[in-house]
Amino acid sequence: MGLRIQSVILNAKKILKKQHVHCTNQPDVPKGHIPVYVGLIERKKFVVPISYLNHHLFGDLLKRAEEEFGFDQPTGGLTIPCKEGTFIEVTSRLHNTK
Repeated sequence: MGLRIQSVILNAKKILKKQHVHCTNQPDVPKGHIPVYVGLIERKKFVVPISYLNHHLFGDLLKRAEEEFGFDQPTGGLTIPCKEGTFIEVTSRLHNTK
């Protein structure tokens, strides 16, 4: 299981490297953060610290993204197919564990 999540994280990082130039041109994405698009139907953009990619809770969300989209993300960025409330709950927990 641990190897599977590491694989998902590595592939997510590859996606992020591809969009690095795009992200650096966005004034609303500070250094050390990434844009993440969240939602089941409509996608909302969130900006999260890159450090979240290494956390197992965020890894579960990345696994969902892989199962739904593979690594061909529809928005050109990292897209996570979950309810916005679920994403907010997970990222709140990650923020509180710092």
